[in-house]
Amino acid sequence: MTTVTSPVRGEAIGLGAVPDPVFAGEMVGPGTAVDPVREPATAVAPVDGIVVSLHPHAFVVVDADGHGVLTHLGIDTVQLNGEGFELLVGKGDEVRRGDGVVRWDPVAVEAAGKSPVSPVIALEAAPGALSAIAESGPAETLFEWN
Repeated sequence: MTTVTSPVRGEAIGLGAVPDPVFAGEMVGPGTAVDPVREPATAVAPVDGIVVSLHPHAFVVVDADGHGVLTHLGIDTVQLNGEGFELLVGKGDEVRRGDGVVRWDPVAVEAAGKSPVSPVIALEAAPGALSAIAESGPAETLFEWN
C-alpha cells in the first residue's frame, strides 16, 4: 500500500471542487486536490520515489511499487511558462517524502488569473484502488493506494 501525503500546505477539497473539468471528472485519474495556503511555498514529494516527469507547474513521482503520483500546481499554470516556479530537483532524481521539488507562489498564480488549487492524482490507478481520500480538512495524508 502507498500512502500519499500532501505536497503543499492547505485544505483538502476533493477533485469535484477543482475548477477544471478534466481534473474534476477524474479523466487524468482519481485522487483529490488541495487549496494551498496563500504564501510562497515549496511543493514536496508526496511519496518516496523517482521523479519521472518534471515541469515548473507539475511533477510525477513513481514509488517502488510503480505507483505514479502527479502533483499539478494550480490550474492552467502551464500558460505561465514557468514564471514564478523554481525547480529544486531534476528528472530522474530520487526523492523522499517531504523533499522539496518545486518552489512556487500561489499568490502570484492567483495574481496571474489562474487558480492555485492543486490536484494530486494517482496515475493509472485501477477503479477502487484508492481509499481514505481526503475531501476536506487540513491536507495531510491525501489517500491510500492499495
